[in-house]
Amino acid sequence: MIMKDTQRHDVVVIGAGAAGLNAALILGRARRGVVVVDAGEPRNAPAAHLHGFLSRDGLPPATLLELGRAEITRYGVRLVQGRVERLDHGYSVSLAGGQVLQARRILVATGLRDELPDLPGVRERWGKDVLHCPYCHAYEVRDRPLAVLGTHPGAVHQALLLRQWSDDVVFFPHTLDLAAEDRDRLAARGLRIVEGGIERLVVEDDRLRGIELTDGRAVPSVAAFLFPRMVPHDGLLTRLGCGKDGGGLVSTDRSGRTTVAGVWAAGNVADPRAQVITAAGMGAAAAFAINTDLLDEDVDRALERRRAQAATTL
Repeated sequence: MIMKDTQRHDVVVIGAGAAGLNAALILGRARRGVVVVDAGEPRNAPAAHLHGFLSRDGLPPATLLELGRAEITRYGVRLVQGRVERLDHGYSVSLAGGQVLQARRILVATGLRDELPDLPGVRERWGKDVLHCPYCHAYEVRDRPLAVLGTHPGAVHQALLLRQWSDDVVFFPHTLDLAAEDRDRLAARGLRIVEGGIERLVVEDDRLRGIELTDGRAVPSVAAFLFPRMVPHDGLLTRLGCGKDGGGLVSTDRSGRTTVAGVWAAGNVADPRAQVITAAGMGAAAAFAINTDLLDEDVDRALERRRAQAATTL
C-alpha cells in the first residue's frame, strides 16, 4: 500500500551521517522544510572513536550522530527511520513499506560499504585492531608493532605512510605481486617485508596478537592495517540516471550537484576517501547550493505571480 505524503518538502536528505546531518542543519537554519531519512547503518559503527574532527576528536561516532540529530530537530527538521528504495524524476522518494515523500530537491548521503578480504579474524576485529585509515587510528597504536596486509594495491602506500607512527611496521605482500620499485621504497623506509600467504589473525583475550602465515610462522602485531574495497551505496543515484566519472564514481560538481537536475550527492557516496569532517563539509557545500537553487526558483515563481497580477490590472 502506498502512503503518499501530500506535503511537498523543500529537501529530502537520504542518510543521517555527517554529510546528511550537516546539510540538514544548515537547511533547517535557513528555514527550509527538511526531512532526513536514515536506515541506521553507519559505516563507522564498529569504531570506538573518531579522530581528526576539530572539537570532536576522540568522540564515539554514535555520540556525534546523536548530537547531530538533536541539533537538527531544534530547527524543525523531521527525522524518518527507514530505507529509501527508489527515487523518481519529479523528486518522489519511495521508502520500504510504501511511504512516499515529495521533495523539491534531494540530497543523497548514503555513504559506502567496506568489502573486507576473506581472512579469518578480519571481520571480527574490524574497527577494533584491524584498521584502515592511519590518520584516524595510527596515533593510538604509535610506536608499537604494526602489520600491513597486502590485500589491495593501496596497501603499499598505506605501509609507507604508517612508518611515520612506528619504527616496527611489517608488510605482508600476501597475494600482491610486489614490483621491484615498491620493494625498494618499502625497504628505504625501513619496513620489513614478510613473504608468504596469510592464514589467519591471531587473537587472544579479545586482542590482536599477531599474523599467522600458511607455513605456521607467526609475526607479533598489536594492530593490522588493510585497504578495503570501498563500494559506494550509489544505487539510488545510478538508477535515477546520474552519470559517473572515469573512476566509476557518481559525477558531481564542487557543490555535490549530480547530472540529474535537483539531485545532489555528498559524503562517501560521492568521495569514498572523505573522512567524517570532510563529509560534513561536503554536506555544508551541498546545503548552500541547494538553498540557492531553491531561492532562484522561489524568485522566479514570485516574478511570475507578480507579472500575472499586473496583467490582470491592465
